[in-house]
Amino acid sequence: MPYRAPRWLPGGHLQTIYPATCIAKPPVAYRRERWTSADGDFVDLDFVDGQPGQPLVVLFHGLEGSSDSHYARALMAALAARGWSGVVPHFRGCSGEPNLAPRFYHSGDAAEVEWIVRSLRARHDGVFYAAGVSLGGNALLRWLGESGHGASIVDAACAVSAPLDLARGGAALSSGFNMIYTRMFLQTLKPKCLAKLDQFPGLFDRTALLAARDLYAFDNVVTAPLHGYRDTDDYWHRASARHVLDAITVPTLVLNARNDPFLPGMYLPTTASAAVTLEYPATGGHVGFPTGPFPGRIDWLAQRILQHFDGVAGTRALTGAELCDAG
Repeated sequence: MPYRAPRWLPGGHLQTIYPATCIAKPPVAYRRERWTSADGDFVDLDFVDGQPGQPLVVLFHGLEGSSDSHYARALMAALAARGWSGVVPHFRGCSGEPNLAPRFYHSGDAAEVEWIVRSLRARHDGVFYAAGVSLGGNALLRWLGESGHGASIVDAACAVSAPLDLARGGAALSSGFNMIYTRMFLQTLKPKCLAKLDQFPGLFDRTALLAARDLYAFDNVVTAPLHGYRDTDDYWHRASARHVLDAITVPTLVLNARNDPFLPGMYLPTTASAAVTLEYPATGGHVGFPTGPFPGRIDWLAQRILQHFDGVAGTRALTGAELCDAG
């Protein structure tokens, strides 16, 4: 059923903020693993262990998110109820402990996604799905598009509220009421960066960092130069997932609300490869999609993701049966 926001929660801002802050998150029993990266750093992954032989779903979180984010807990709880396995890898510095290398993470981090996905595939020989939310959704889409048929190590994918056009999204977050989100992000990003300067003196300009009042300025000082981009404009252009939607070969759902404050609906891409389903409901906010009577629920998004995965599995099963009949 297409998503429709409850009447008691109107507007993209309320549909973004309320689910993230006011609706109780389901309990999830995580098991943490720490992996060592090729550059001598580490990432922490939180696992939900399901029944043997059941699918595995990896979820890449959003900017300054974690396995405790409302959307992560909702999806992992839904997986546990099915007996499936799930895992939430933390981008560098997001697991509650500073990472060791100079780098952080970014919206175009296809290389990090590649390493994590391939490592998980090496350990899991069954059905394997990938999902990403916000920044994690954009990074997942970048990997899917850049890898082409090489991404077929996952059976299906889903990106939710991804900032598909980073320049348009960055501009939206730099004015008016949207500055509340920018200030929220900078409240956690700046202390991490100051700690990083203690680790690596001179890594970037401390004065310019402290003066940054929006994500454009922050990315210009920190994100872009640390991760091989010339400046913010170069980063936002080259990392945007909209450029690779036509190269994706894995069955992928791209789900964005048209009233998402992080990326206005007028800038959502209208074309993609035949493997991609673009689903743009009128309401839902940014990673919100609340349902039900007050005080509401946050399970619709998890169910929509799983519905997509179930549909792909059903199509493949039907195709396989048709091939057997033809033989």
